[in-house]
This record gives sequence, C-alpha cells and structure tokens, in this order.
Amino acid sequence: MAEVTLTLEEYETLRDMAMGSSPAIVDTPIEVKKPRKVSAYSKKFGKAFKKVASTYKLKNGKWKVNGFRSAVRAAHKLAGK
Repeated sequence: MAEVTLTLEEYETLRDMAMGSSPAIVDTPIEVKKPRKVSAYSKKFGKAFKKVASTYKLKNGKWKVNGFRSAVRAAHKLAGK
C-alpha cells in the first residue's frame, strides 16, 4: 500500500472538507448564467400557437399528419400580424 505523509494542517483541512464543516477551497467563483429575456414576438407566438393547436389535433389529443408543422406555420402567420 502507498505511504502518504501529510502535515497536521493539511490533514485537518482535508478532514474538514470531507466532513462538510468548512467550504471547499475554490480559486475562481462559479458564474451563474442569467435566464434569457423572453422577446415580445416569442410571447405572441406562444399565445397564437395555443390558440391554433387544437385545430391541428385529433379528438384523442394526438397531432394530425403534419399537424404540428402546420400549427407552427399558422402560429407564425398569426403572430406576425
């Protein structure tokens, strides 16, 4: 088995990090990404898509053949007005 030699300070910091009593030492802070701002067109498109989607679906809720594609196109057409 390998022999490991640590100083007392190194051992204590390693033990504290393992036990979770002290925070881990990190050189660079972690940057948190901001969520993107939703555009006005995106909001219009979402509302238009919800309005149009039911016409391109079957009674059981599945999409018709090419229904999703047609719904997206119709919603873009509505949102562009």
